Amino acid sequence: MAKKIKAKVKLLIEGGKATPAPPVGPALAPFGINLKDFCDKFNSQTKDKAGFILPVKVIIYEDKSFDIKIKTPLTSQLLKKAAGIEKGSGEPNKKKVGKITREQLRKIAKIKLPDLNTQDIEKAMKIIESQAKNMGIEIVD
Repeated sequence: MAKKIKAKVKLLIEGGKATPAPPVGPALAPFGINLKDFCDKFNSQTKDKAGFILPVKVIIYEDKSFDIKIKTPLTSQLLKKAAGIEKGSGEPNKKKVGKITREQLRKIAKIKLPDLNTQDIEKAMKIIESQAKNMGIEIVD
């Protein structure tokens, strides 16, 4: 028989750096799960994604066990890294802050494909391209 779900918690945690301190501890402690086990499991699964903030969904069961679903890094982070910038433009229509190539755009789209509502790489590239434009990043050929 399937386990009964007690709660679903969504968090943003840096890859490989989960600790019982905020934001992890205060979000998960009320449900009684072992925070050390959670942090160890998360850190071992995400050590290759260090430096990226990852969306995480934690499914907590009545018996205080849990499952972790880790999504791909945030699109804005992937774009900033590819363009070599600290942050996006405050005025993306007037002030451009960086450039990426179509090839870089394709790589980001491939990374994000599992989390997008399409399986077509061309449509995924369009989605990523629109976010790049909203950040003031130009796409060059």
